[in-house]
Amino acid sequence: MDQHESIAAYAFGPVLRQLRQQAGMSLRELAALTYYDHTRIQRAEQGNWLAPLDRVQAMDTVLGANGLLTALRQGDGPAAPLMSGVAGIHEGEPVILDMQTPDGRMVKVTISRRQFAQLIASGALSSILPALGDPDQAQRVARALDQPARVDGEVIDYFHRVLNEHYTADKMLGPRSLLRPVLAQIEVLDELRRGAGAAHADPLLQVLSQYAEMAGWLHQDLGELTEAMDWTRRAAEWAHCAGDTQMAAYMLVRQSNIACLTDDYAAVVQLAAAARRRPAELEPKLSALAAQQQARGLAMLGEHSQAFDLLDQAAEALRDHPHVTHSNVPVYLHYYDSDTLQEQSAVCYRAAGRADTAVRILQEQIGKLPATLVRDRGHLTAKLAVAVVQAERDPARAAHLGLQALGVARQTSSARIRRELRTLDDELLERWPDDSDARAFHEALVAV
Repeated sequence: MDQHESIAAYAFGPVLRQLRQQAGMSLRELAALTYYDHTRIQRAEQGNWLAPLDRVQAMDTVLGANGLLTALRQGDGPAAPLMSGVAGIHEGEPVILDMQTPDGRMVKVTISRRQFAQLIASGALSSILPALGDPDQAQRVARALDQPARVDGEVIDYFHRVLNEHYTADKMLGPRSLLRPVLAQIEVLDELRRGAGAAHADPLLQVLSQYAEMAGWLHQDLGELTEAMDWTRRAAEWAHCAGDTQMAAYMLVRQSNIACLTDDYAAVVQLAAAARRRPAELEPKLSALAAQQQARGLAMLGEHSQAFDLLDQAAEALRDHPHVTHSNVPVYLHYYDSDTLQEQSAVCYRAAGRADTAVRILQEQIGKLPATLVRDRGHLTAKLAVAVVQAERDPARAAHLGLQALGVARQTSSARIRRELRTLDDELLERWPDDSDARAFHEALVAV
């Protein structure tokens, strides 16, 4: 098989097996009905053989697949897996793909997590991801799955590049559509780690740590804080095993961020301070991020002067170091800059009773965001709505902004946006319980 056929075979095999089993047919029964050799069908189900198009069309008819198998056999067409609302997030569960036939009918296909991981790694499900990259490297990863000793630097670079694409996609799509691919790729990496040679153990642990951090973040954005903390701690463990001091410190910042969502502001301060304990060893951007996070906790505890001192220190560090200075720093730090710090400081101004400054900052940052960053714009819009209530006492504008953000929350499943919107709802109802705009927003929020 050439490369195109190999990728098609990876997608075709598990679906054929699932449809045959759903129909209650043995290999020999399907072979008899389609006039095809049962051993060839078995090889096709294993992803090792791509049956001729006329035999696949016969299988489509016999199994009632309405052209799904033909579309997968050809490697194109409208048979892309639809990931929304699909089961199989949690460890040990199979993955259920809703696959659309060319005539629009949905077919549920259940595959093992390993099969799903192989499909992801091979590039066969690239339609659900934001650019898996060079198919040559995707095939290299697929081969390494079967022979982990074949892991090399190119395979590891592949996963680094895909992770960068996930970070970009997260800002547009939100967590729901990315969580399954990220978890599947963690399974691939962990399996590679178990069989790889000593030379590649630490690099695999390092990239595993970065993927686990991403999984923690996606769970956090979904509002699943227990799972978020579990994955963040697992990321810290892998970082320590790899000797990655930057990632280990970053995981303290991430735990601080999660603690903020549980209103444990003492832990927010303590964890962020721990991340800053050895500044000479840290990437300057990471020191700035930890200072910003510590400032947030202090502001919520009423220590406003100390909080703003830390924000000034973070701003100075970012001015002096606009680009990362260490190799292999956590992916987020490549995107962390003065604009991000400004946006994050808005919550400190709100806590200090300076909501007018928070409004100005958030309006300015929203204006800088590309329209494609849907989730991020929705989150900042929700934060702006809360600041508007506190600064301008304008329920109509705040409710209008809230409704805009609510649409994004529905689209992206972002719990962070909904958290801000619940704060907005409380503020509106407390201040203007009889206002028609406030009531309309409340009813829309409750209906979600």
